[in-house]
Amino acid sequence: MGKKQRRVEVFDAQARYYPSAELSLTELSYWIAFSRVMGIGPVRFQLLLDYFKDDVASAWQAPPQELTRAGLDQRTIESFLKQRSNIDPANELKRLEKLRIQVITWKDACYPPLLRKIEYAPPVLYTCGQLTEDDLHYSIGIVGTRKMSSYGRQVTEHFTKELVKGKITIVSGLALGVDTVAHNTALDNGGRTIAVLACGLDTIYPPSNYHLAKHIVDSGQGVLLSSFPLGIKPEAGNFPARNHIISGLSLGVLVTEAPPKSGALITANSALVQGREVYAVPSNIFSSSGAGVNKLIRDGAHPVTEVSDILDHLNIHTVPLAETSVLREPENEEERAVLALLSREPRHIDDLIRDSDLAANTITATLAILELDGLVKQIGSMQYVRYTT
Repeated sequence: MGKKQRRVEVFDAQARYYPSAELSLTELSYWIAFSRVMGIGPVRFQLLLDYFKDDVASAWQAPPQELTRAGLDQRTIESFLKQRSNIDPANELKRLEKLRIQVITWKDACYPPLLRKIEYAPPVLYTCGQLTEDDLHYSIGIVGTRKMSSYGRQVTEHFTKELVKGKITIVSGLALGVDTVAHNTALDNGGRTIAVLACGLDTIYPPSNYHLAKHIVDSGQGVLLSSFPLGIKPEAGNFPARNHIISGLSLGVLVTEAPPKSGALITANSALVQGREVYAVPSNIFSSSGAGVNKLIRDGAHPVTEVSDILDHLNIHTVPLAETSVLREPENEEERAVLALLSREPRHIDDLIRDSDLAANTITATLAILELDGLVKQIGSMQYVRYTT
């Protein structure tokens, strides 16, 4: 990735590294060891499971001729033998125990069922934090550009907040921009979120989101998840695989803002390949930051303007919506005047001053009070919107 990554550790003090009883710890160590082998992914690993009748230890220790009979090609066998000599399965368990990172395998009942249904589901997942039943069955991915506009931030916050009211878990990739806003908004509104990483869980990327990652775990409101074993760095080639997991964990993927060339579009494409729904919030046709979203809609993604568009389309009616909060009424003429000038469309403070009969300092003071009480929100660059439930 160019820059040297800061090595950090996120601890989940309550977790044992393998809470399931499906595999012995010896068996588990070989599953983890295979997850470290480049070139043996889900398809080849399944070949080995079938040939060796789920005896992963025998597969790991097998001579070349047995691996050939199992269905591996010569190039893969040579690569495996070379890597095998540098991997100690028992040592893998010690590393997980030290960092308190959990492991979930294909064999475990807690393996996310939505993810298990996709093609190329990873045999091993690494998690920090506890997955809940709602996480496994009611999750929606929210993705988008790293360079948000004020509109993109507003849309992401709105949809995330309304989805978590409906007890939907938010899945995203811990990237800057839309991902960060989606995770933070879910946490701030008492919801749950899953952050999928493109590296091992002993490295948080980007490093600037370390505290967000820690808050996801420490709050008990979410999970860090990766298909990559410890020690794997966030190389560029890992991100499409990360995006594949985001969509695989989700009933559908919502793209809130994305330019024509965006990783969010890769996630949307993964969702389509997996048979998942893709939703897109329409953007200004003159805005390059939303051109990718508008193209998704032209190509068949479902355009959405309200959360009910998503929940109705997915036929999610059994999830109880949280009670809607009641906003206080404006208390004086100044507040009424300022609120009358605002809507969900951002307006700059200079426009408010120009279009009102109030003094500039009165506008500024009134906006501050209204923002503290949750009736308006500043969305950047001194632009304000009116908050409505």
